[in-house]
Parts: sequence; C-alpha cells; structure tokens
Amino acid sequence: MKKSTVLLVCSATQVFAHPGMDRVLAEIQARDDFVIGARSGTLLGDLLSGVLTAVGQAIKDILQLGTGAIDPGNGGSYKPPGQLGSSACNSDPLCVWYYVANQMWGDFADASGCTDMGRGAIRQGFHDAAAWDVNSAYGGADGSLLLSNELSRSDNRGLEEIGALTKTYYNTYHPYGAGMADIIQLGAIVGTVACPGGPRIRAFSGRKDDSRAAPTGKLPVPSMDAPTLIDLFSKKTFTASDLVALVGAHTAAKQRFVDPSRANSPLDTDPQIWDASFYSETLTGNNKTFFILHSDKALATYSSTKGQWNSFAGSSGQSLWSPVSVIFPYDKLLCSY
Repeated sequence: MKKSTVLLVCSATQVFAHPGMDRVLAEIQARDDFVIGARSGTLLGDLLSGVLTAVGQAIKDILQLGTGAIDPGNGGSYKPPGQLGSSACNSDPLCVWYYVANQMWGDFADASGCTDMGRGAIRQGFHDAAAWDVNSAYGGADGSLLLSNELSRSDNRGLEEIGALTKTYYNTYHPYGAGMADIIQLGAIVGTVACPGGPRIRAFSGRKDDSRAAPTGKLPVPSMDAPTLIDLFSKKTFTASDLVALVGAHTAAKQRFVDPSRANSPLDTDPQIWDASFYSETLTGNNKTFFILHSDKALATYSSTKGQWNSFAGSSGQSLWSPVSVIFPYDKLLCSY
C-alpha cells in the first residue's frame, strides 16, 4: 500500500468505537469454537515487500489480526479547513472525504437507522471488492463495478439504484481527487455506521481505479451450499470462520430477486440495525417473518461452520461478532487486494 491516506469516517456523526477491544479479543481467543489459528492473516502485494509505509504497516496489522480496523475516531472534532475546491481544502487529504461522507450520511441514514441506499452501499462495496481471487490477474476493490459493464451481470442485480447514486458522488468529487474505488468502499463503511450498532471503521484511500470488468464467477450466489462457499472464499484468503463472520452483514440485508413474490423481505427482523440477531434467527426462523437464504442456512448447519455460527447466535454473540466482523474478514475487502 504505497500512497494511502488514513481517514476518520463520518466525523460529523455520533458514532462510537467498541470499548475494551483487548478484553474482547482475549475472550474470542479463549473460546474453543473460535480458535485464533483458524483466522487468515494472509498478505498480498505490497504488504509482502518487508519495507512498508506507516499506512502499509497499519493495514498489515489489521489483516494479521490486529485491532486497528475499528477506529476510535476523534469525537467528531474534524472540521474542514475550507469549502470543497478551495486551496485550503485541496491541500488537506481528508477534506474532500469529509464532504463525500457527509453527503453519503444524508442518503444512508434516517431516524430508524440505515436506509435501503445504505444497505445497498454495503452490498456494493462487497461486490466491487470480492470479484477477485488469488488466481485473478486483476480485480478487487478497483471501482470496476461502476466503471465497466459489471452491473449488467446477474449476480449484481439489485445494485442499479445505489450504483446510479454512487456515480453522482463520483461525478461531483472526482474533480477533487476522489476515485471510484475509494468512493465505493467509503460508501460501504458509511452504510455500516448508518445502521445503529454498526462499528466505526478506519478507511483508507489510494486504490487504483480500473475500468476493466472484473473476472466472472468470483461472487457467491444464494443457491450455493456450504462446501462450495467455503472453497470460493478460501481462494480469496478467507477461512471458514472468516466467512461466517462476514456473512453477518446480512443483518442489514433484504432480498429482492431470490423470491420475487417476497421482494424486499429482510434477512432478519431488524434490517435497519447492525446486530447479531441474524445468526440466531437464521437457525430458528420459519422463513415467514423474514427471508432465510439457502446459503446462510447451509453455513449455519454445516459441520465445519456451525460451531462458529452458534457462537455468534449465543447470548454473547453481539460482543463477539461485531468487532470480529470488522477486524478480520471485512477489512480484507475494504483494504483491497
């Protein structure tokens, strides 16, 4: 990671970091069903070079199970030095992102929590980043989802509205240095924070945009069984435990096309909130009050993932899952490959 800028996301909003992170990690490591050795600390690209910038080292620490993914922030104290486009703003790498994040917040949050656009932004960030694996010559979080024809692919169906909105952000802020890849991933972060309970996540800029359509066949589909999903994500350097933690983002999801007769059905009872209820409800739900994806149920009951799933579904699931979902798997995507 060569030319990255550390950002304090949503500095104008009331968001809170998770206290006692060292204690939480110690508790996680002590659990038999959450073995720290099962986590993936795989490094790629510049991170293997040995000589890193301060930002590169921070990203390496995150990916190797450090606690730096969750940003304690500055209490919302950042103030832009000038209006967008002013010389003062142009000289401050954070300034343009302040304006981008604030506009996103207005679209992604309302009095109830995260909006459909906020949910779409979370999914969009995943779909841009995850169309990649270790056998790919290119791809990842490079903006190609919206800079190419990828939105026409069936596995990206439903992203048209958030894609169109994100393009307006790009058209507004690209003249001031904001790239599409960074805008998409910042949107995923703001969308997460817009859901009450969603952790405040460190953001990094400096990804390289690429207008080449990403490789095909790299994204999961709801009909997949657990072994297929585990294999798919292992090629992205995710362990099975990483995958279970990542899937928890479905707490803020709705389905539209798996069963069109139940379009806009949430995947748990409170999709406007970021919580671990998704795990227990997937196990016990009757697929009537909310929609249960075949792929989620498969992971919840499969031999090598059900223990991890049950941990997040238990009474302490929220304290275990919420920080883990960011520290371990999600930042693999946000940091890009």
